Amino acid sequence: MANQALLIIDMINRMDFIGAENLYSHTVDIVEPIVELKQLAKQQGIPVIYVNDNFGMWKKSYDELVDYCSDGMGKGWIDRLRPTEDDYFIYKPKHSGFYGTQLNLMLKDLGIDHLILTGVAGDMCVLFTAKDAYIEGYSMWVPENAIASEEQVYNEAALHIIHRLTACDISAFNGKIHEA
Repeated sequence: MANQALLIIDMINRMDFIGAENLYSHTVDIVEPIVELKQLAKQQGIPVIYVNDNFGMWKKSYDELVDYCSDGMGKGWIDRLRPTEDDYFIYKPKHSGFYGTQLNLMLKDLGIDHLILTGVAGDMCVLFTAKDAYIEGYSMWVPENAIASEEQVYNEAALHIIHRLTACDISAFNGKIHEA
């Protein structure tokens, strides 16, 4: 079995931007699968890595960022997905979790070769992270019921592109972590 890591992308989010209402309505549906994936990952010793926008808060700790975002629409799921001390947390400056971050170095240091990608927005940050993960040589599972976009049609298109370009598994999370 490959050494896996669970990436939770941009789920710590105030949802205070144009289009946030649409994204929020779709994100509500993916919270439970991500919560369950995180619980299973922890039980199986799989590292959990939050890869998150920084909202211009480069000097703040992740606790301060979480508290800031908890005042927004996503409060309900932020409370359920709050990072714990044994989780990793990486600030990203752009769409991809790899661009301008230490993510690749961390994954290599942890001996990871397979990623489970979850979060928002499927048609932007998850897609760009999947593309860069593929370029860096990682295999992936992107559970279709664990990513969301502002529009369902764009989410489906992103899943199609991710699968087509990387040949990764996009099957739904069904209570078990897939073996790589």
